[in-house]
Amino acid sequence: MQGTAPGAPALPTSQPRDRHAPPRTDLFTVGAVELARLVREREISPVEIAEAFLSRQADLDPQLHAFCTPTPELTRAAARKIEADLAAQRPVGPLAGVPVAIKDLIATKGVRTVGGARAYAGFVPDEDDVVVERLLAAAALPLGKTNVAELGYGAVGHNPVFPTTRNPWALDRTSGGSSAGSAAAVAAGMAPIALGSDGGGSIRIPAALCGIVGFKPSMGRVPLYPGCRDERFPGFSGWESIEHIGPIARTIGDVALVMSVIAGPDPRDRHSIPAGDVDWRASAAGKIRSLRLAFTPDWGYAAVDSEVREICTRAAWTFERQLGCDVEEAAPEFADASAAFEALVALESDLTGMRRLLQNDRQAFSSDLTAMIERSWTAVEFTDAIVARKKIVNAVWRFMQRYDLLLTPTVAVPAFELGIAGPPSIDGKDVSPQGWTPFTYIMNLTGQPAISVPAGWTRSGLPVGLQICGPHLGDEVVLRAAAAYEAVAPWSDRWPPLTFPHTAPRQSL
Repeated sequence: MQGTAPGAPALPTSQPRDRHAPPRTDLFTVGAVELARLVREREISPVEIAEAFLSRQADLDPQLHAFCTPTPELTRAAARKIEADLAAQRPVGPLAGVPVAIKDLIATKGVRTVGGARAYAGFVPDEDDVVVERLLAAAALPLGKTNVAELGYGAVGHNPVFPTTRNPWALDRTSGGSSAGSAAAVAAGMAPIALGSDGGGSIRIPAALCGIVGFKPSMGRVPLYPGCRDERFPGFSGWESIEHIGPIARTIGDVALVMSVIAGPDPRDRHSIPAGDVDWRASAAGKIRSLRLAFTPDWGYAAVDSEVREICTRAAWTFERQLGCDVEEAAPEFADASAAFEALVALESDLTGMRRLLQNDRQAFSSDLTAMIERSWTAVEFTDAIVARKKIVNAVWRFMQRYDLLLTPTVAVPAFELGIAGPPSIDGKDVSPQGWTPFTYIMNLTGQPAISVPAGWTRSGLPVGLQICGPHLGDEVVLRAAAAYEAVAPWSDRWPPLTFPHTAPRQSL
């Protein structure tokens, strides 16, 4: 009989769940924090969790197309290893038994990574991205790769390779992008957490349109490699100064748990910053009374849907009326910089490498992306864009000297029809293809932290997101504010009106 040596820590007293107990049908509603606790305390088997989420994926994804490369064999193998470790009383990681979906722009060793581009239809990376290494080391269960806009060059979920990702709240609407599949998977309960990447709003936009949480941490908090930095792969290797990786989840607590695993420096990313100034888990439970907040519904120039404006204004004033903050309608002063942002994206793309791929195969990229690649960009366009970025950075940091946080809508419209890049008009006002995303890319230019949380739902039942932006390296106050807002305006029990055969239908609240 095995005993405990004098002075040694006591062995866990919890017993494995009865293998003959009926399987739980509600696991898709359980968040990452709670799933990890249940596994750690042996109240549920990681194998049961894996099967529950794989079953839900099989039921729902034929409608939603959130996953482009499912990996059920890897999910099951990881679950069996965790179960064996627990049985042998070996330590397990903080995400033990938590399923995670991984955006298809994030490298996964031995698993196809297409990025929605015909040029990479057969691409299998030879190494994991840093964040994938960290998730696997933390014992997460990899569910597979999620669908994206072509190489991230778009804010919707269609590409030339895979079926278009649909919004769980309305199957005829976009889920946003470019982290389209990651957001749809979490919103539909096919994954409790997912990784997204964000070069202009690609975490926050789909999170807003799908009614969940998407966090873009400060530049350098989460290291990127090989993404953005491996010169061998044109199209995957760009956007070095604007791209971020972050979590998509249903709750702020789950976001904080993921950040506690994936944040921290790595020598492969020259922009990564030291860890230690943020207690991620504690930041999801802090107070924000007496903070000074600015709210702008439109930057002073953007077209915004009237219902989005109404919902976000009401959400912003919740911080004053229920959370004890001072809220003032104000905004930093800068002009529409969408053209400058497009030039910066081109500047940070490997145009030479992508043109070489086109020379070898004229079908390597879609016509829209091909037009960007082959455009005759000038040095003046690029230097003007760099100067415009400096103006915005300076305007925002000066503005943030007076405010602790800045609130905006995340997206200017609710989810629109599938198959288009953006609505041609907003409340009757014509807009450019990028005119419906005026709020998110600003924080990519500045590198500041920003999170999208559900602000409410339209009268037709579509989600609307509120963006909470922090000062330079102000990740902790952003998460504190988001958690405080979640406490007074909870959303995690509100689900899309989906039905499926193997679990009891859940009513949309």
